[in-house]
Amino acid sequence: MSLLDMDERLLELAGKIDVVFSPLVDQKEFPENVDVALVEGAVSSDEDLEKIRKVRARSRLLVSLGDCAVTANIPSMRNPYKVRDVLDRAYVENTTLNPGAPKESVPSLLAKARPIHEFVNVDVFVPGCPPSADTIYYVLAEILEGRCPDLSTKTRFGA
Repeated sequence: MSLLDMDERLLELAGKIDVVFSPLVDQKEFPENVDVALVEGAVSSDEDLEKIRKVRARSRLLVSLGDCAVTANIPSMRNPYKVRDVLDRAYVENTTLNPGAPKESVPSLLAKARPIHEFVNVDVFVPGCPPSADTIYYVLAEILEGRCPDLSTKTRFGA
């Protein structure tokens, strides 16, 4: 939502970028030779791990966007518990209709939810929960100008 909150600045950026992969784009496979990848969220499942490795391998610059990507934030709240206990709590203890964890079409959870940089090299870290539209715009504008964004005065964790 913060990305969309850039309002008219999106039009400015649209003339300079091509969105080649996102939940809003019909492409199903992450393409080769991507200049910049913005990735949000922690690595929590085997599917997440496979995706982040592919994104890193196919992207020149990887941006860890938001506290969940940078620190694992909210997803890591499950880390003190065993995966089986988390699944039982969600799918057995808190349901009355068809209790039991799904066994098909659901990725297996990793033992712990972790930030992206624990699995792959990250080039730019953008904290914030979520990062503001102004911060995201600044990061993209700096990258488009060939500069590494200095976020020291732009954002902080949880802001």
